[in-house]
Amino acid sequence: MSFVIGFAGKGGTGKTTIAALTVRYLLEKKKKAVLAVDADSNSCLNEALGVQIHSTIGTLREEALEKVRSGADRPGGMSMEQLFDYQVQQSIIEAKGFDLMVMGRPEGPGCYCAANNIIRKYADQLADDYSYVVIDNEAGMEHLSRRTTHKVDLLLIVSDPTQKGVLTAKRISSLVDELKLDVDKRKLIINRVSDENFNKLKNTNTDLTIEDVYHVPQDDNIFNLDLEGRPVFDLPQDSTAVKRVFAILDECNIP
Repeated sequence: MSFVIGFAGKGGTGKTTIAALTVRYLLEKKKKAVLAVDADSNSCLNEALGVQIHSTIGTLREEALEKVRSGADRPGGMSMEQLFDYQVQQSIIEAKGFDLMVMGRPEGPGCYCAANNIIRKYADQLADDYSYVVIDNEAGMEHLSRRTTHKVDLLLIVSDPTQKGVLTAKRISSLVDELKLDVDKRKLIINRVSDENFNKLKNTNTDLTIEDVYHVPQDDNIFNLDLEGRPVFDLPQDSTAVKRVFAILDECNIP
């Protein structure tokens, strides 16, 4: 049974970078197979991990629907479901030590309910093949209200150093309870904040219903990395962000 780590939080908090650093942590510290899932329609986890996308769940779904509409022949007489299963398996990106599955943005109009459901289905199906599953969810609470993240061992809610960001984190934590989601542990990480400002934020939000609150200081290495479009694996081991995120994950007692 895989250990599932989910990420949530509003946009612009650095959530994807911390998710990518978590993949790096698992590879370096646990040395076991990892499935990374980019469940954000605005896919960018692949960039943080340094891999190229060749297809996404959203694109595959649109192609499958087009085949149905056009009445196109299917190879080997496969049913549409069999063909789609095969295509999803082929869409998984294999990298050094981890695989990546990407939701992507459907070409057609409408909501992302179907793509979310597909991500959930195949993440469940594939989970037993990996020791760890890391899910980078969409900004905000949409994925939770639709129950995309329905079974999580560790939920890491990422906030920026603002009252609005922490308020969003509180709402996400409350939504977990309201929906009775199967989340074992939840933690809050306030990103890009000094020790002084971190303490100020904690003192003004004493009613946070989250087990533990951590912070990651501003790290110029991250800024330079993003500027040059390089993956988190290029960050030096003594980088502030690497050391702090690794220390937080150590405290989470990931088996």
